[in-house]
Amino acid sequence: MKVAILSESSADEAAVRLLVEAMINQQTEQIDFPLQGRGWPSVRDTLPAVLKYLHYRTNAEAFVLEADADDSPMHLPAHEQPDSADEACRLCNLRKIVDRTQQSLKPLPGRSRIKTAIGLAVPAIEAWYLCGNNSRGAEAAWLQRSSSTLGRDYRNQLKRDVYGTDRPSIALETEHAVAEARRLSLDLMMLETYFPVGFGSLVRDVRSWDSSITF
Repeated sequence: MKVAILSESSADEAAVRLLVEAMINQQTEQIDFPLQGRGWPSVRDTLPAVLKYLHYRTNAEAFVLEADADDSPMHLPAHEQPDSADEACRLCNLRKIVDRTQQSLKPLPGRSRIKTAIGLAVPAIEAWYLCGNNSRGAEAAWLQRSSSTLGRDYRNQLKRDVYGTDRPSIALETEHAVAEARRLSLDLMMLETYFPVGFGSLVRDVRSWDSSITF
């Protein structure tokens, strides 16, 4: 399956690809696209251009997007109701951008609409990497934070727990991200259990691609 993946770093993209491959039980073919900048603002702001490029210039079958929640509001069940999305919620925001952009794309002969899946790591993808080894990062634990300052300290501690430093090199980040993704690929249910909102969104979207996906 030809899959394009966009995240806040190339290390996270490599890890997310492994998780998606475990979900669909097959290896994927990487589809590249031009990208300037990393981090949340770049992911959000370049998303329409990325989707248009993939639609008009590639043969991508699917597009997977992962971003960190950081200190943004938690996605709530109420947001799923019609006209109830919260603009401050990053998952709602990304879904709106994807839907609006795909609706604007012109149909191409022989070209199906690209399947999409969106995941939001709460509060950051390092929490996923710690799943099963450290309960600090679970979504429920994050909800107990008391201030944005604590939030930043909390996320930095997650980085130290994963990489041994809160300022890892891209090589170190990739090494640990890939290793943890391989471990987690053996127990996707655990990730879905501890991260029902952010990882759960990714899982539900991927399952919608094909009714035979039953992990």
